[in-house]
Amino acid sequence: MTGGTRRNWLLDLLLLPVGLLTFFPFYLVIVNTFKSAQETSSRPMSLPNTWDFSNYGNVFEETPIVRSFGNSLVITVCSVLLMVMIGAMAAYPVVFNPGRMNRLVMLYLLMGFMIPFQTTLIPLFQLMTDLNLVDRLYGLIALYAGGAVFVFFLMLGYMKTIPKELSEAAIIDGCSVWGIFWRIIFPLLKPITVTSIIFQTMWIWNDFLAPMLFLGSNRNTTLVLEIYKAKGEFSVNWPMFMTMTVITLIPIFVFFLLMQKQIVKGIVGGAVKG
Repeated sequence: MTGGTRRNWLLDLLLLPVGLLTFFPFYLVIVNTFKSAQETSSRPMSLPNTWDFSNYGNVFEETPIVRSFGNSLVITVCSVLLMVMIGAMAAYPVVFNPGRMNRLVMLYLLMGFMIPFQTTLIPLFQLMTDLNLVDRLYGLIALYAGGAVFVFFLMLGYMKTIPKELSEAAIIDGCSVWGIFWRIIFPLLKPITVTSIIFQTMWIWNDFLAPMLFLGSNRNTTLVLEIYKAKGEFSVNWPMFMTMTVITLIPIFVFFLLMQKQIVKGIVGGAVKG
């Protein structure tokens, strides 16, 4: 056994307990979706005596989970598209047309990025109330669009790796600024665009605070809020709670597995000239 093989084997052996420890919460949640409430309370960590799939049927029968899934999907897709478009278009002039005004805009956005979201909740709620955006899906989408600042800084680092000669050559050929961005620059941003989509999708899909504060009616509830409703004032329906948690996690888990390779590509690409 060579030295490199031995080190890899030892590393795998050390990481195995860490992997099992990380998997344990998922095991606990998944296993208890196949138990009754009584069995969940008495034997939460063991396998079920009888695998009962009725909890999944009860969730679809007793809760508006399909409508909540549609709300979460609409909010997530529209918000992420807005953030990516706004972030990319804001980063483009800062990188390819550097000037005093653009640098001031960048500093202004940086200041906003450093302010915690929680500290702005009261004025945000007042503003959205005045604009009649509370309990509106498009109102929450507009609120999430502020996350374009994060995308802006991701795009900023990546755009610095794109040779400016490309845009200069396009200008000589008579291409407009709008055409340069959409035909040349934006297609080259695919790795960091996918990375931004992954980060923002996972944030919005799993967010609880903003929907809880800005969506009040049952018709506009999201999947995360439906999970919260499984918790009563004095008790918790644990099988339903965990079943809805699994249903909520499945789409984002599959999405992350399909897209995770792009995270490293986007971050490494953006850090080349960092």
